[in-house]
Amino acid sequence: MGSICMNFTRQLLASFMLLALFCAPLQADESKTIVANAAETDALSTLVAAVKAADLVETLNGEGPFTVFAPTNDAFAALPAGTVEMLLKPENKEKLQKILTYHVVPGKATAEVVGQLIEQGGGHAKVTTVQGEELTLRVKDGKVTVTDAKGNSATVVQADVMNSNGVVHVIDAVLMPSK
Repeated sequence: MGSICMNFTRQLLASFMLLALFCAPLQADESKTIVANAAETDALSTLVAAVKAADLVETLNGEGPFTVFAPTNDAFAALPAGTVEMLLKPENKEKLQKILTYHVVPGKATAEVVGQLIEQGGGHAKVTTVQGEELTLRVKDGKVTVTDAKGNSATVVQADVMNSNGVVHVIDAVLMPSK
């Protein structure tokens, strides 16, 4: 059983590393915070604008550590027309905060840790977000997926982007809490 578990973890790590090589929208300086690195990445400009509109910059520049599942610009663009613009309005700040903090998990869950959690959970793991609801992590077709409370899934397209206050896993969809 132990060798099967180690083999699974090695395969999962190899998948994460391959994704990082082929889909590298985020290049991080490990001495900078999550927000500082994201601000320097064109593929995450919508996320950065949302973090600013939600007044979460100071929080995500904090000590942490945090694990952030960071949606790309394409992920935000795939939302129904007008959704991003609506969320960025000052009167929707609380809703935007809930959505963004739903993408953040306390602690530093690297690809190795995620793989171990999934393995220990018998093929899936539930993690509680800063927002308070859970996300479900799985491996599907050799890739890690993150499923939200509504049953929508995002795929990790880049893992283990290290920052001074945590780790970012770039995802291809925006996750939505149930509330």
